[in-house]
Parts: sequence; structure tokens; C-alpha cells
Amino acid sequence: MQLEKDCRSLIGHTDVDEGINRRNFIQTAVGVGFAAAALPVFAQSVIKTDTKGLSAGVVSLDINGQKVPLYYAQPEGKSNLPVILVISEIFGVHEHIADVARRFAKLGYLALAPELFIRQGDAGKYASIAELMKEVISKVPDAQVMSDLDAVVAWAGKNGGDLQRLGITGFCWGGRITWMYAAHNPAVKAGVAWYGRLSGDASALTPKHPMDIAASLKTPVLGLYGAKDTGISVESVKKMEAALAQGHSHSAFNIYENSGHAFHADYRASYVEADAKDGWSRCVAWMKANGVA
Repeated sequence: MQLEKDCRSLIGHTDVDEGINRRNFIQTAVGVGFAAAALPVFAQSVIKTDTKGLSAGVVSLDINGQKVPLYYAQPEGKSNLPVILVISEIFGVHEHIADVARRFAKLGYLALAPELFIRQGDAGKYASIAELMKEVISKVPDAQVMSDLDAVVAWAGKNGGDLQRLGITGFCWGGRITWMYAAHNPAVKAGVAWYGRLSGDASALTPKHPMDIAASLKTPVLGLYGAKDTGISVESVKKMEAALAQGHSHSAFNIYENSGHAFHADYRASYVEADAKDGWSRCVAWMKANGVA
């Protein structure tokens, strides 16, 4: 499966730093620790954003009878905030995704990271990528994800969010979802997709992929991709650009020549600090330029 190949490319094979207890990194709750399949964690490069001046935590949304955990972060005591959806990799809403939400909150956003795999299982508990893909990720329908995100957006509108300023960003699996949700929900003003898969075989669960919706896409999406990504080729990015050129979304790409997959993942060996920082700056600027600020 292509998605498994994409995700495998970000897994390192070196040991956890000496003196760091593996158990300390394993996810025990939404937004806490790291998923077992994401180990080893490179602690020396992990960015830690505090909650000073923020309200942050987990709420439970009842979506069609299913309790869906939602990590939120926002400036304390503020309302009428621009809303940013933060969509995780296959590992679910672990510490890195929660930290990204806090980074947005520090910039004045209501940042929301839903646990989109909850119906299929606990993504944080599987010890290997292969097992996680087989038991959880491969069973997640796009329709379910779109519906859950619609519910998250509705919740945001009732809890201090300004839905006239709605954006979405996501990583790996979440990068693909960023493209798809931008096409699904016309209220989305802008998206930033980090190394999300662009094409694939149609199936009952994933009937379309970003390449299929590119020409009809109306929301501007910025794609941030690595030239050395072994799962998502530069050629496929060029094909996506050509497909987008048939429409009027004004989407764009930035390709990082020195990076592979997951270059923003500061807890992984794949992390490239310079490109991650540049990508983050471009992400924030893209949101502002397209009315999500």
C-alpha cells in the first residue's frame, strides 16, 4: 500500500537517546506522549510549546453517537478567533500534533486537532507501522473523516471560533485530508498540506484523491513537499500542479530539495530544522494572505 510506504519513509532505525525511558514517550492520552509506532523519539530536537496565556486541553464531541476526543488550544479568555484544523499523521493526536496546535494558539488561533481514528482503534498503541496500517488506518473512510471535521467546525462556531476565518493544515495522512477537506467544505478559506499523498487507487473508503479534485478545487492550498520523499515523487507533485492549473484555486507548492518525508516532524530522524522553520513561516503567511488570521 502506497500510504504505508509513505509513512515507513519517516521511521528511523536508531535507538532512543541514552537515558530516555521508552515508556515516557508512549501515548497515554490524547495530546500526551508519542505513539508507540512513532518511536524512537529524538528528544534533542523536540519543540515544546508551553500553555502560558492559553487555554488548552481535551474535550469530547458526541458525533453520531461516537465520543470523539478533540484537542484544543486558544488564547485564554478570547473569542471570535480564526479557526485552524490541525490534522495528524497516522499516529493520531500525540504530543507533536498538540504542540503544533499550541503554536497556532500562540498566534491567536483557535486550533483544533480531532482524533479521527477513534472508531477504528487507538492509533497510539500499535507497536509497528504495518500493524497500525492494517488494523486502523486502512479502515478509515474518507466520508467519516469529512463528517467528523464538519462536526468539529460546527463546534468551533459555538465555542469562540469565527468560521469566516477557517483554515486547515495537516501532515502526511493529514496532508492528504487537507486537500480533500478543502474541496469538501467551501467554508475553508485556505489549507496547507505537508507531504500528503496526492494520488492512489480508488476504493469504497477512498473513492477520490487530491489529483482527482484538483481541477475543481476552489480553496487555495499550499503544498509543502520534500524532493527526497521516497513515497511522494517530485513527478507526482508536477502532475498535481498540472491538474491544479486546469482550475482556479490559486494553489501552489514549495518543494524542499534537501528534505524527504516528514521534514517537519521534530521528534523524528527525518526532521530538517531549516526547512521545517521555512515551511512553518510559509504556512502562517499563507493563512494570513488568504483571510485566516
